[in-house]
Amino acid sequence: MQARPPVPDWLLERGLNARSAPVYVHVGGCWNAGKRSEGVSREQALRALAEGVPACSHCRPDTELGYVDG
Repeated sequence: MQARPPVPDWLLERGLNARSAPVYVHVGGCWNAGKRSEGVSREQALRALAEGVPACSHCRPDTELGYVDG
């Protein structure tokens, strides 16, 4: 049996294709993260939030990251 890779701490969910802009930031393992999500570093997640990518309203990565808008 093959072991599953570890769940990333943070996810960026993209639109309909891999080149589209991110549509949500998620905490790793969020039940609402779409299939087009990829693991990213803490810094990448914070940068995405600062650039206006919305935080998932279910897992609240902005709260987990300590991100304060503005």
